[in-house]
Amino acid sequence: MPDLTIILNHLGGLQRVGPYGNRDDEVMPAWRRGLAAVADCPNVNLKLGGIGMPRLGFDWHTREKPIGSEELAASMAPIMNYCIDRFGPGRCMFESNFPVDKVSFSHHVFFNACKRLSKNYSAAERALLLHDTAARAYRIGNS
Repeated sequence: MPDLTIILNHLGGLQRVGPYGNRDDEVMPAWRRGLAAVADCPNVNLKLGGIGMPRLGFDWHTREKPIGSEELAASMAPIMNYCIDRFGPGRCMFESNFPVDKVSFSHHVFFNACKRLSKNYSAAERALLLHDTAARAYRIGNS
């Protein structure tokens, strides 16, 4: 159904805990291959979020002092940048997965981390990541 707009949530379902914990040498290449295959479908858009859920394998929810936006941006950059490289900014959108991600960081910290992460993209690419892709995919503002 190439004319159907499809939106893939939460970085395509990456899981790095339970039976997938401590196996990044196997899990990450499999996730990358799967995501690259989905990215070949031009009607699929990817939501860049849900990274604060414990199933992604980060320790942020266990910390005594919450993570800040600078460290969060650096920590999530390899995953987020891979996604953006595969799909392009025109098919990626930063997503708010709140209140679920609240276990790991605040909405403000995540939003600031997204701004930090996207600072090296052009103004047009940042607009796509932060607004335009979502507005197009969800038909927001269209009559």
